[in-house]
Amino acid sequence: MNDLPASRVQLIGKPDCHLCEDAREVVRLVCAELNVQFQERSILEDPGLYDEYWERIPVVLVDDRVLEFWRINPERLRGALS
Repeated sequence: MNDLPASRVQLIGKPDCHLCEDAREVVRLVCAELNVQFQERSILEDPGLYDEYWERIPVVLVDDRVLEFWRINPERLRGALS
């Protein structure tokens, strides 16, 4: 059993995806500013994530709910975390 708390923010994408790289930078900056950790997951390593999100990556989830996909708005992410 894993006793580590789940990250409030998850970035779902895949390697070599330019939109995922842009999203990673936005998520990294906002999470650092607010002292919130994030977890990055690849659709290539999880068939369930692939089936659910392959058409929408990158996807940002906050508290296990989809916040945005494709282009990530830093103000919207800040608001969801405040």
